Amino acid sequence: MRKTIDILGRGGCLWFFAALLPLFLLRDLTPDNELRYLSIADEALRDGHLFAFCNHGAAYADKPPLYLWFVMLGRMIFGNHLAGLMVWMGLFSVVSAWMILRTMDRWVRPLVGNPDARRAAQGMLATSAYFLGAAAVLRMDMLMCLFIVLALRTFWRMYTGEEVRKGDRWLFPLYLFLAVFTKGPVGILVPLVSTVVFLALQRDWRSIGLCWGGRTWGILAGLCLVWFGAVYLEGGTDYLDNLLVKQTAGRAVDAFHHKAPWWYYGVSVWYSLAPWSLLAIGVLVRGLCCKKFRQTAGELERLFLATALSTLAMLSVVSSKIQIYLLPAFPFFIYIAVLWIERAGVRRWMKWMVGIPAGVLMLALPGVFAAARFVPEVPLLGSVFVPAGAAVLSLASAGCIVRLARGRFYPAIGMLAGGLLAAVFTASFALPRFNGYIGLGEVCRAAKTTGEAEGIEAFYTYGIRRVENVDVYLGRPVRVLPSPQALDSVACGVVLTDRRLIGRDSVLTRALDGRPVHRAGGYAFGTIRRNGVSTL
Repeated sequence: MRKTIDILGRGGCLWFFAALLPLFLLRDLTPDNELRYLSIADEALRDGHLFAFCNHGAAYADKPPLYLWFVMLGRMIFGNHLAGLMVWMGLFSVVSAWMILRTMDRWVRPLVGNPDARRAAQGMLATSAYFLGAAAVLRMDMLMCLFIVLALRTFWRMYTGEEVRKGDRWLFPLYLFLAVFTKGPVGILVPLVSTVVFLALQRDWRSIGLCWGGRTWGILAGLCLVWFGAVYLEGGTDYLDNLLVKQTAGRAVDAFHHKAPWWYYGVSVWYSLAPWSLLAIGVLVRGLCCKKFRQTAGELERLFLATALSTLAMLSVVSSKIQIYLLPAFPFFIYIAVLWIERAGVRRWMKWMVGIPAGVLMLALPGVFAAARFVPEVPLLGSVFVPAGAAVLSLASAGCIVRLARGRFYPAIGMLAGGLLAAVFTASFALPRFNGYIGLGEVCRAAKTTGEAEGIEAFYTYGIRRVENVDVYLGRPVRVLPSPQALDSVACGVVLTDRRLIGRDSVLTRALDGRPVHRAGGYAFGTIRRNGVSTL
């Protein structure tokens, strides 16, 4: 199992990607973000835009262009082969995750000489719920996190003078800009706040100019001016105002999306770092409560501590909050814990902090059978790979507890981390049976076939959230029906809807007029033809 979780070893990137490859090859695009990014990329390619994007004609200034460029490039390479596009886009999540793991490992190697401890750290970070989740979805968060980690690593080299490179003074602002160019202002705020807090702890205010001097701000300003100028030329003043004001100050002060109270991350961090949150946060709190231990912390420990806590505090002040926004802090929560465990030694209570979640995960197999009984509408037992994946996780959890009982702390962590990745790999082969609940590809392909057979060119959606981007599957625009009155106005067309509305929504029942309904996972579709001619 030691070799199993050696993600940083020879061929580690391929090993890590292989664990997630079935997931990319077999699952459908999620409608909330992945399908939307693809629809935006298609529209940008049609219109010839590179900086000012639209989503069905409406300005989309929510995200900077870098990640959308990668989506556009993938669309040009793979065309309508969505599986190939999924793997292409998955590379930017998985490779970024692996590079973060590799950077953090090399960073702590001078202080953590125990290879078992470093392997445990990489296993903990790689299998933390939202770090693993961010590596498995097509989003720009992991790429931004990589640039933030690289920027902070470059800062550390310049501050300490260790392994400093000639290009570091140029790389630091470049990494900052790429982080901003990937996701937005968080890309610069996390390194800025973290380094300033660290230097305050060090009482070394003069070193602020080392990285945050004229060179850094000048390069950032120059690159941003080029970017904003290109945005203005393509999108005009309104788009630029949307990008710089509404999507920054608006989200920070009074969010129109994902608004949550200030204490949100204080709760979400516990399940975001699961199953390692009890250990990581427990070690962090214990270290902070011990005055002697806290005062003797080394410089690297202080930087990691400053980054983890200042990022948590800063993002808690921002109005818009979701769990994955805290991703840049996760590597530092995990690695400050491992640094402090190595300095203090493994204690009995630490074993309990690993054993408790392992005991819960040991119930994965019986949990699948219980869930299949209480949630019969989802066919959890329809594929052997679901109970097989749960069995792998249950066995790995039991092995973790056995190793803890024998005093093998780090190998126990490795056993559980390896089991989690193996369980993901195994269960991913069941995805074809669940794609109808994940995305809209299955129902759209069936609806398109029906529409072509019946000569119906109009497609509508009713009672489904965020489905305007199914044009990616249908190859034509789709009209969203926002109300029963709008549904009543449809004379002829194929209507996609939520499966739960079939037989329950009187307006939908009247519109379908007794014609057959096709179901696919959590969705369904039927045809409307007001002249009474049956089309199915």
